[in-house]
Amino acid sequence: MRRSKYRRASSPTWFSGRRRIIAVAATLVAFGGIVTVTQVSNASTDRTTKRALAACDDLAAPNQVDLSTETRQGTYTTNNGKVTQHADDGAGDVATAAQVRARCRTWVMNNVANQEGTAEATTQARRRGNGNNNGGGNNGNNGGNNNGGNNNGGGNASAAPSEEASAPAEEETTAPPAGEETSAPPAEEEQPPAEETQPPAEEEEETEAPAPAPTATVPPPGAGLGILTNSCDTSNLEAHDGFQRGDRCVSTEFGEVGAAANNPTLLITQAPRQVNVNTPFTLQISTRNLIRDRFLAAGQGGYYVESSVLQNGLVRGHFHTACRILQSTNQAPAPEPVPAFFVATEDSRGGAQPDTVSIQVPGLPEAGNFQCSSWAGDGSHRTPMMERANQTPAFDSVRIRVRG
Repeated sequence: MRRSKYRRASSPTWFSGRRRIIAVAATLVAFGGIVTVTQVSNASTDRTTKRALAACDDLAAPNQVDLSTETRQGTYTTNNGKVTQHADDGAGDVATAAQVRARCRTWVMNNVANQEGTAEATTQARRRGNGNNNGGGNNGNNGGNNNGGNNNGGGNASAAPSEEASAPAEEETTAPPAGEETSAPPAEEEQPPAEETQPPAEEEEETEAPAPAPTATVPPPGAGLGILTNSCDTSNLEAHDGFQRGDRCVSTEFGEVGAAANNPTLLITQAPRQVNVNTPFTLQISTRNLIRDRFLAAGQGGYYVESSVLQNGLVRGHFHTACRILQSTNQAPAPEPVPAFFVATEDSRGGAQPDTVSIQVPGLPEAGNFQCSSWAGDGSHRTPMMERANQTPAFDSVRIRVRG
């Protein structure tokens, strides 16, 4: 501990009697303010966490959705166990209300509670630092090193002292023994000027005030084009919750987009032109620039919730394959009927070099023209983004005639 340059070799004359009582009272008032602020801050933190946990308890299980008619349900493997297939993008793996709530509560405790605890610790550390500068050390004229300085009001002390820590200050209303060193000057007239012992308030405010946002005056992307909106702040729809629900607004950011040379591509390299009803067949799917290692089951709340993530410049995700009957080849089909076949494929393979995966279709249920399609998806099932607008998405489709 650094001693004050002011030393007293005889019995105290300045820091005694009424002056000492006033100084101790000021110290206790300061501590009382810190304790009050700390209690309010902790109460606010607790309330925020409790509100978040209460919101978790209100979550309900997602609704069941219609599944493809011919796909083997659930998650299974093919290609000698090397390829994992998720029927209907994991839509059949529906979470229960208990699972959803438990997962939500875990997230709250790991994020909301921990982050608020860290913020509180940072605040207390700053207060301790301020106490060390303003209530102790060289500025100990208002309380000395023991009462208002390094031990109780600054340095490594707690911002909220215990009763034991503050009790001696109340009792110490008489002069200390002769010869005791103190940070108080021997006489009032010898006190150092106020500006030397306490920094101006303006400097404190400048130190603690956050820097202005550097992009405050930067126009948003698309400024001047008359965009309708770029966030859900202007939407009247409910927030999307990761389950397969429409009439919602998705706030998940698009995420990372790679360079044009690294954008995913996909091609169906082999498919039959015609098959018989309920006869199994194989589709060969080749992908490039797609790391097939990210999949979040739609039935578990993993739909549209993860931003696109690159690894060494390549998209992480999976790809889909579906077959649906076409009622007409002259007009676009209706979007809502479930397909006969649908799987999402991940195998922890793929990369910059093209490779091929075999997709086994168990058979199609009726005669007619079927469209079998395959397309890449990021971790949250969206078609990967591309650097340029005039690139072709990672998508391919073939027509297969099914004979009765």
